[in-house]
Amino acid sequence: MNNQARLQALSQFLKGKRARIAPQAVGLNGGLRRRTPGLRREEVAQLAGLSTTWYTWLEQGRDIQASASVLENVASALQMTTDERKYLFSLALDKSSNMLPAASVEEQPQISPSLAKILEQLRYCPTIISDRHCNIVGWNEAARHVFLDFEQIPEHQRNMIALLFDRKEFRRLAVNWKDFAADFLAIFRAYYGQYMEDDWYETFLREMKSTYPDFNPLWEESKVSSAPQVVLEFRHARGGKMLFELSSLIVQGSTELRCSIYTPVQDSATEVKLMALMERAKE
Repeated sequence: MNNQARLQALSQFLKGKRARIAPQAVGLNGGLRRRTPGLRREEVAQLAGLSTTWYTWLEQGRDIQASASVLENVASALQMTTDERKYLFSLALDKSSNMLPAASVEEQPQISPSLAKILEQLRYCPTIISDRHCNIVGWNEAARHVFLDFEQIPEHQRNMIALLFDRKEFRRLAVNWKDFAADFLAIFRAYYGQYMEDDWYETFLREMKSTYPDFNPLWEESKVSSAPQVVLEFRHARGGKMLFELSSLIVQGSTELRCSIYTPVQDSATEVKLMALMERAKE
């Protein structure tokens, strides 16, 4: 990410956070004459103990120096989560926690035999393994039946973010597709802030914005989460209503991989439906 892109991302993030905080949530009077939702810049500056001019410059993406203590005050004023604070610091201080070059084609992550065994054992828990670009590098049989047959998709097209917007199967599957997509974008944004030196992200974002009109509104929501834990409701074409809890785990190693496990919600009929779905496929 070049300096201009970094500052633009910082500006977009701060504006998005400010717009989503109700004045009442921070002890301010909402009033009747607000033209836009959320807090005003001067209110954020007041809460953070800063001058309005300085905070305005920060939010406008001007190339100014910000100390860690000042950024901490801004993060507190905007009620940021731990992941959002990390993202803010990465952008504002122009630092990333992992200065790794973009992976070449020859360096694409490989599924180890032990991880392959884990995938196999999670028989009725759809599981997807992805890299820091959200490229899908592994999946189990349950994931193939619930989501897509990833084997039939060319390897260079197996990006989870792109597939969410491109494939009608995903759009039909999730009862609330926008929330489903927003959770993946929150993970993607966490990577984006963590690996700022990787120009791949800027190229990918430009392609997504130009190809899918509904991508940018969701991206501009600026949600950040390294591992969202949510309950998802799917309406499967052949399995009907299914409820899953998503757990996102990081696989430690030379290449960072993410293991996204969809566990059938307890006391629902999801696991039974998935078992029947997989059995019918064998016939």
